[in-house]
Amino acid sequence: MIRILSCTVFLVFVVISCKNQESKETDVSQEVKTTQYYLIRHAEKDRTDPENRDPKLTSEGMARAERWAVYFDTIDLDAVYSTQYVRTVMTATPTAESKQLDVLSYDPRQLYDENFQLNSKDKKVLVVGHSNTTPAFVNKILGADKYSDMDDNDNSSLFVVTLKNNMPEVEIRTVQ
Repeated sequence: MIRILSCTVFLVFVVISCKNQESKETDVSQEVKTTQYYLIRHAEKDRTDPENRDPKLTSEGMARAERWAVYFDTIDLDAVYSTQYVRTVMTATPTAESKQLDVLSYDPRQLYDENFQLNSKDKKVLVVGHSNTTPAFVNKILGADKYSDMDDNDNSSLFVVTLKNNMPEVEIRTVQ
């Protein structure tokens, strides 16, 4: 009799343990994975020398770069990416410094490649680009040609692309 009771208690324990494990696995599998990209164009560049293909920012551009840092102050960024052009790095730097992050570089000819996707998965990432690469980057994430090049004077648009379980949503904000 004691043996039957012991076996019964043991079986009940095993069943309860299995149910708890199954419940934990279900919770993990139903967890929503979110990646969020914040894509902006560099701030106002110095246009005084039309031959200079890599100009710095103007004082107005530097002020905008600082305003971007203020805008992102309450957003927990995991990484800040920029092309290697002076104006994009100058735009990204105040935000990166405020987050104690390095400005990581990306190749504008290899937008949203496999390495970038792997390194940014389930993170919040700022990407600083150009009037042609910023919308092209958004299009690559979406897998569709939805957005055309930005106006050359548009330094205030912010594309927020959210991937929830790899399903994209895009919001465009204007940040002065």
